[in-house]
Amino acid sequence: MKQTSHPPCQSNDWYEHAFDLARGIAAYTRSPLIEGIGRVIAKHPDAHIANAFNHKQVACKVWARDTLFEVAGPSYGKIAILGGWYGILGAMLLEDQRFDVAAVDSFDIDPDVEAVARTLNAAFPDKFHAVTADMYAIDYAALAADVVINTSCEHIADLKAWLDRIPAGTRVLLQSNDYFSEPTHINCVASVEEFAKQAALTTVEFAGALPTKKYTRFMLIGTV
Repeated sequence: MKQTSHPPCQSNDWYEHAFDLARGIAAYTRSPLIEGIGRVIAKHPDAHIANAFNHKQVACKVWARDTLFEVAGPSYGKIAILGGWYGILGAMLLEDQRFDVAAVDSFDIDPDVEAVARTLNAAFPDKFHAVTADMYAIDYAALAADVVINTSCEHIADLKAWLDRIPAGTRVLLQSNDYFSEPTHINCVASVEEFAKQAALTTVEFAGALPTKKYTRFMLIGTV
């Protein structure tokens, strides 16, 4: 039987095919996150959603979500995510049926990502809030989050100075890495022990490392 070949996709059709693929995967998995990615592809073609949802980014966020569940349990009034970008971690937490989360506030200093994050999390209009803000200008006492998450500590010049802005006793989940060759990483660490010393948390509930091909991701969960 002779096989028929299909013409290669033209580059200007990439978004259309990616949108169809995302919708198909969403229909199969019934995942609000994948459905949201389809909406982002359709409404925000300039968004770097492929980079935000690449396998390394996903693996690090899944590690954060699953470890938070194991260490601190399922129930939260509010989770605050700093450097939330397109809101993928927020969507992962909200769509996971193991969790009972009343609200996720996703903060990012880049005003261009707010609309994308809202589109991605359109399935959670009453729970997900994208906010354009500088992490140093947030009133953390008024925010009253049960847990503050920052998975980009390698971008913070003085991690302890930022953590000192958060009320004592607040649980935090922090990630950093040893990817020193990336120019935007201004405060990498060489080990989880160095990361723990840098953060100087009052209590540490979890400290671990996740090796990847180019770098190792480090994570701390504890209280300030």
